[in-house]
Amino acid sequence: MSRSSRRFDHFSWPQVQEAASQDGSTLVWPFGACEQHGPHLPLVTDIFFAERVLAAVLERLPASFPVWMLPSQALGFSPEHQSFPGTLSLSASLVNQMVLEVGAQLAAMGFRRLVLFNAHGGQIGLLQVAARQLRAKCPEMAVLPCFLWSGVDALQALLPDGERERGLHAGLAETSLMLGLAPELVGSDRPQDGEHHDPALSITPPAGWSLEGNAPYAWLMEDLSKSGVIGDTRESSAELGKQLENALVAHWLNLFKSLMESQWPPANQSQGL
Repeated sequence: MSRSSRRFDHFSWPQVQEAASQDGSTLVWPFGACEQHGPHLPLVTDIFFAERVLAAVLERLPASFPVWMLPSQALGFSPEHQSFPGTLSLSASLVNQMVLEVGAQLAAMGFRRLVLFNAHGGQIGLLQVAARQLRAKCPEMAVLPCFLWSGVDALQALLPDGERERGLHAGLAETSLMLGLAPELVGSDRPQDGEHHDPALSITPPAGWSLEGNAPYAWLMEDLSKSGVIGDTRESSAELGKQLENALVAHWLNLFKSLMESQWPPANQSQGL
């Protein structure tokens, strides 16, 4: 079976059957959102990043690795952005049920691993819950919920502390990455907005609490930003975007190599559950 295409939906049904029978057969499901990203970035930002980074990673993996990309899930759970036009949000229950139903069908086909490759920060927790429920329902299949920007050590040298910690949405990192990947999709505005940039608008958490992190609270974008941006985009550039792209691709390439070269999970994993 040719692996010149890493796309699951390019297979015929006999090819799917053969793919699923491979030792360590793995599917990767890109997740994003259709939601506002300020006045300068497109609604498609999150799923665009997930698809582009994943495609670059899969292209660099050895052809012998049995790993393929599922059709992308471009609509996600985005209630925090619904006060801004353009945002389309699915309910948490619908996203959860979709993961359970699709995942169960893939497990029944015989696939051994399912990676949820998510680029929308607002649904990290939801996909972790869905993954746990799917694993309980289909213990024979490993389920790995991932977030594009998590654990990428190289970001520490590329982004200032303030943007790494508080540039939560459409800030320096996302604007630069889009400038590097698709500058034609980036508008001319370079906003600086959000909780730390507009004291008149800010809702400052009590000491020890935060927007995200150890003790977060459930914020809505209109609480924090007039523009839909939380961060500072003024220093964004295509050069930084290319550096971010390289860092993301290198990080996920290493992780996928590690996964695909392993025998995890053991074939008899489900027997003790």
